[in-house]
Amino acid sequence: MERRPRILLADDDPDLLELYREMLAQLPGQPEIHTAVGGARALTMLETEPYQVLICDLKMPKLDGLQVLAIVRRKYPDLRTVALTAEVDEQFRSRAYALGVDLFWTKPATEHETRLFLECVASLLGRETEVGFRGVQTRSLMDIVQMECLSRSSAVLRITNGALGGKIWIQDGELVDAEAPGLEGEAAFHRILSWKAGNFEMLPAEPSRPRQIYKPYNALLLESAQALDEAHAGLAAADAPPPPPSPLAQVSRVEGVEFVLALPADAPGEHAARGLENPERMAAWTRQSLERFRALGDHLGAGALDRIEGFGPQRHVALTTQGATEFCVGWKNTLAPDEVREQMQKVLALWAS
Repeated sequence: MERRPRILLADDDPDLLELYREMLAQLPGQPEIHTAVGGARALTMLETEPYQVLICDLKMPKLDGLQVLAIVRRKYPDLRTVALTAEVDEQFRSRAYALGVDLFWTKPATEHETRLFLECVASLLGRETEVGFRGVQTRSLMDIVQMECLSRSSAVLRITNGALGGKIWIQDGELVDAEAPGLEGEAAFHRILSWKAGNFEMLPAEPSRPRQIYKPYNALLLESAQALDEAHAGLAAADAPPPPPSPLAQVSRVEGVEFVLALPADAPGEHAARGLENPERMAAWTRQSLERFRALGDHLGAGALDRIEGFGPQRHVALTTQGATEFCVGWKNTLAPDEVREQMQKVLALWAS
């Protein structure tokens, strides 16, 4: 019978240990969850039994988490490690990544954060035999970029892959630039994300770095994920350049665009999207919203529907129809209403061309 994976939790708070034990029990494969009150106890347990993942609080008395992680990296180099903290501290994060942790997490405070945390821990358990980056798990670079952008952080990621090296610049949660041998900007970003193994470290932010990447980070991550899936299936080499841009490439580069969804009006089941993780759900909502507002316009005798605009704290959204195509475009929340309307005209002009 195959042995269940084992996770060791280290924290000085017994109540938190029990909370995380219950949380991690939801993981696929039902891993064995063991707890250690304090760093010294965790090191003792590591000496007696094998574990696949260590999740360690950073602020503990006597032997703190950074000390524990430094010892673990030296004595158990194959052990996957997760650093947890209740405080957002850039110094702690830089030091933890320098020690080669696979994940650095602020303790989840919402259901969404908890789900992301569990997904990342599950990824560590599922990839213990694969090559990967020290500092992050095998899918790590995508996860790290996403987490840095979602938290609106500013940092420089330096990645090495044998003799190759590259950098990714993030400023206030946005991708600014990337460099790889002979490449820069988006092309460099895709090349770096295609590397299967290596090392990475977090460097201080460089606010003065000139911007060469304007596309939303989620759109670039989706493109890289597609290229990696093709490589994994044997359809492309691991270091091949990114696939040719889709018809939405120019549209997605318009300043302020976060995602684009195009729906052929005469083909209800089809769509083209950039920057969306779940385009099917957004496509259904877009079609339903446009239909309802058209019906409302007919009922009021207001004439043909021109555009629907919504402005929210996280992002703005505009829906419209041009010819035989229905559009849903997500915009950064920093744009004013008149800027959204102006940029939306550029989107439609580019699509028409």
